[in-house]
Amino acid sequence: MPRAFRKVLIANRGEIAVRVIRTLHEMGIGAVAVYSEADRAALHVRLADEAYPIGPAPAGESYLRVDKIVSVARQAGCDAIHPGYGFLSENPALPEACERAGVVFVGPPASAMRAMGSKTAARDKMSAAGVPIVPGARCETPEEAVAAATKIGFPVMLKAASGGGGKGMRLVDRAADMPSAWERARSEAKKFFGDDTVYLEKAIVRPRHVEIQVLGDRDGNLVHVFERDCSIQRRNQKVVEETPSPAASRQLVARMGAIAVQGAKAVGYFSAGTFEFLLAEDGSFYFLEMNTRLQVEHPVTELVTGLDLVREMVRVAQGEPLGFAQDDLSARGAAIECRVYAEDPANGFLPSPGVIESLVVPAGPGVRDDGGAYSGCAISSFYDPLISKLSVWAPTRARAVERMRRALSEYVVTGIRTNLAFHEKLFAHPEFVAGKYDTGFIERHSADLLGYPRVGDDRRDAVAVAVAVAAARSERAAGAKDARIGETGARLSPWAAQHRARMRG
Repeated sequence: MPRAFRKVLIANRGEIAVRVIRTLHEMGIGAVAVYSEADRAALHVRLADEAYPIGPAPAGESYLRVDKIVSVARQAGCDAIHPGYGFLSENPALPEACERAGVVFVGPPASAMRAMGSKTAARDKMSAAGVPIVPGARCETPEEAVAAATKIGFPVMLKAASGGGGKGMRLVDRAADMPSAWERARSEAKKFFGDDTVYLEKAIVRPRHVEIQVLGDRDGNLVHVFERDCSIQRRNQKVVEETPSPAASRQLVARMGAIAVQGAKAVGYFSAGTFEFLLAEDGSFYFLEMNTRLQVEHPVTELVTGLDLVREMVRVAQGEPLGFAQDDLSARGAAIECRVYAEDPANGFLPSPGVIESLVVPAGPGVRDDGGAYSGCAISSFYDPLISKLSVWAPTRARAVERMRRALSEYVVTGIRTNLAFHEKLFAHPEFVAGKYDTGFIERHSADLLGYPRVGDDRRDAVAVAVAVAAARSERAAGAKDARIGETGARLSPWAAQHRARMRG
């Protein structure tokens, strides 16, 4: 029987916590935030109806503590926990702890997480389900890896069996490079995931990274929600995503979607998830991994379909059916997302933490900014330096590119370095504008894309005005800046008080 939630805890921070809070409020559901010592003044804390401290700044002592997250959920009387992405979102220990505590997990079952959590095990599972996989091998030593790579054919990619985000990955072009690459990949895998197991795959030359969004309910109904092209990457991490993919026909997407649904059914999947594929130049595609969570880039799918994926996740968690079949879904127009980071592209994209002095976010037709920052807030060195996700929609890709250029020109961040100048150069690059790119695009065109342009005299006045507008906004918000602390340690914001009053009314 469907169970309506009254209150949901978000086991996350930053822009994704803000994103989930907004949908919960639209659904009339109370939102409970958690925060580390570094996030006491974070935007997600201010927007939530209640917020509770969970420990010191290091994630291992706060956001990665299953026991603390579940304890707060019970203390606050929450019906469910939404994990967002990152942190505990793909750790089966969280849904298992939720089940023991009588709290609903807004996501897939722990069994599906376990089945897809190890890349090597997932490859085997998907191969058995008829999902095409990249030729590869498991190896115990560098010598075995050389033998396997020689049989498969160089170049090959070493990958961590656990985890993702580009960590524990090394491209190996020849046998002589294998021993050092092997040790580096294992060392990085151990550092980030606590598991030094690595495997190798055939490296697909100049591939596109195309993923398929899937969505299912507890009754076994599963659909795919089309594709996203995530090929613009730096250090194997996505920077720009778009849909539809310039490289995939509608017929190809339908085939990829059907295979993704087939793979999801093989592990009893429900809720939102994503199948990631490498798309070769000849149109063949190969399973990379499944992300058993909401993706960072989900806004572009929402923009072209009209769906709210967070809302659908909550509905499924409440026991409700999807309410639509595959033939009911359609995509309209084109959407593109830029990840706006506090980082220095000219210095290897290294993080650039610090205090944002002024922040001006673009607006206007077809522009969406999913942010977790504000003027005066600090971008912490403890977490991912994402400031926001800037997305645009337009009837065609060409117009979406134009709209993104306009939006980027309006975006102003002062006090820290960002990758905004990089994005402006990317969206002016003729090959990107033509949709002719692959996962090696940034590396090949680094001379054109990296570095900071000198702000010309004609733009200085515009920047000055933008900064002044941001300062004015900051002053207007100053009166509502300080949150009050309840006797229980819950942090209640002025925004939250207003929302609570509406709920009670």
